[in-house]
Amino acid sequence: MTRRALVTGGAGFIGSHVADALLAHGFAVTIIDDLSSGRRENLPASATFHALDIRSPGAAAVVRDGAFDILCHCAAQIDVRRSVNDPVHDAAINVLGTLNLLEAVRAAAHRPRVIFSSTGGALYGDFVTPPNDEIFPKDPESPYGIAKLSAEYYLAYYARLHGVETTVLRYANVYGPRQDPHGEAGVVAIFCNRILDGRALTVFGDGEQTRDYVYVGDVAAANVAAALATLPPAGRLDDRACNIGTGVSTSVVTLAATLQAAAGTALPVEHAPARPGEQLRSVVRIEKAAAMLGWRPAMPLAAGLAETFRWFRDRRLAT
Repeated sequence: MTRRALVTGGAGFIGSHVADALLAHGFAVTIIDDLSSGRRENLPASATFHALDIRSPGAAAVVRDGAFDILCHCAAQIDVRRSVNDPVHDAAINVLGTLNLLEAVRAAAHRPRVIFSSTGGALYGDFVTPPNDEIFPKDPESPYGIAKLSAEYYLAYYARLHGVETTVLRYANVYGPRQDPHGEAGVVAIFCNRILDGRALTVFGDGEQTRDYVYVGDVAAANVAAALATLPPAGRLDDRACNIGTGVSTSVVTLAATLQAAAGTALPVEHAPARPGEQLRSVVRIEKAAAMLGWRPAMPLAAGLAETFRWFRDRRLAT
């Protein structure tokens, strides 16, 4: 029997790659997306699509009645700066939207395993020393991180009290084709567009702040691994959570140089004032994902940046 998967946010950057990967592994895929930031062009032709807000009764009905085996919950308000400016909006989507889906899962006759897209950067905050382990204390600096952590607590609750199968994937800074320049990870998309425009690349401060950049294809593969893995018993918050990254820290100036090498350009790099409160170092440990899911990243940074730049270049040429 064909396994059935539902992907929320499946017209978005990460969600569309997750949908593609599930289809490639033989799943029948249904997508929910309200197209507020997702793009119709990202939707796989063979997927069933519902234009719905995850907070809506309609989305809950799809989850409850769809007899899905897997629910990959990728839909979210992803802009950290917007969450600071409008935390109520952020929580409405990232907390209440998630709760709407979880209540539908609880009511479903055939309950799907829930794979939740969380954050490995914003979750741990600046009070720990990287590389960040899953069991590190959580003290998010933004409403976005707070909402993601709140959703994780709800997932742990539904697993313990209602027997819902849950897995949490805490992403590092995801980049790749189809990326929009939102949030910190959007720097790769921003740099690609600036290179294609022949404009200088702007870095904030000295550019030595580091991030863990993970290719979106590897993130999609992690979702497939989480769909197929045998999970440990439900317990505490971190028991079924895995960081998804590379374990390698890369500075912004190194990222700019590596991307320019892939693009064959040598544009100037301009320095702007440092942004107050910006995290200086962020990198995650990934050993647990290997042990629990059998997952490891496959794409080296230089090759992933080259693939990403080619996608942006080809898209520009096609328009």
